[in-house]
Amino acid sequence: MATILDGKALAKTIRAQVAQEAALLPRQPGLAVILVGDDPASALYVKNKEKDCAQCGFRSFEHRLPAETTQEQLLELIDTLNRDDSVDGILVQLPLPRHLDEKPLLAAISPDKDADCFHLQNVGATLAGDPVVWPCTPYGVMELLDAYHIPVKGKHCVVLGRSNIVGKPMSMLLLRADGTVTMCHSKTADLAEETRRADILVSAVGKAGLITADMVKEGATVIDVAMNAKPEGGFCGDVDFAAVAEKAAFITPVPGGVGPMTRAVLLQNVLALAKTHQN
Repeated sequence: MATILDGKALAKTIRAQVAQEAALLPRQPGLAVILVGDDPASALYVKNKEKDCAQCGFRSFEHRLPAETTQEQLLELIDTLNRDDSVDGILVQLPLPRHLDEKPLLAAISPDKDADCFHLQNVGATLAGDPVVWPCTPYGVMELLDAYHIPVKGKHCVVLGRSNIVGKPMSMLLLRADGTVTMCHSKTADLAEETRRADILVSAVGKAGLITADMVKEGATVIDVAMNAKPEGGFCGDVDFAAVAEKAAFITPVPGGVGPMTRAVLLQNVLALAKTHQN
């Protein structure tokens, strides 16, 4: 039976460290979160981020907007937050409603307030290996691997999904840690053949039940990034947890695995940005 990678417990430790450092700053770090529409997974993340801010002594500025909010209205709000000295980090919760174009919205966030590390300037800094902020979910995964002493160096790492949020930066951080990385996506010819070769398998597709036990190598580490809403309520990942846990050496639960770590790294990012603003 696989060892459970307890992101919730590790995130609690990280929050305590962040709170200690934040208390030493001249003023409270401030995080502004913009949520458009009523996506259930996004709403859950925003709710939890507010709790995290309170626990760390951060100020939280929440902007919940209706699904019909226009591109221009969002750009105006981002501009206002960019100029607000009490805001150290800005986060636009994704996904956005279909009529909105996320690229210019994310580009409009000042790089020194980019809490999610989505701005091209920060993406480039991450690629070069010298960022102020880190891509939250991928770095949260790396923190989990490190905490459980799971080596990446020389291991075959397979990443499912090529999004700018998780898949691409995840492959970059695994490569940075000396892993040998294969990226898979919707056009991959034989997905199961690729996943069975993985020492470390990271799934960030958003399709419940995608990863079954026959697709996993014996003794692999399986990281489930997805958060899929179930028809009967609650959430599940991409991985058939019960079956895969019998075969893997390490596995993340959903919820309680990668999600809390994503939020913990977000807090680390906001703290880092606040330090640059207050030094």
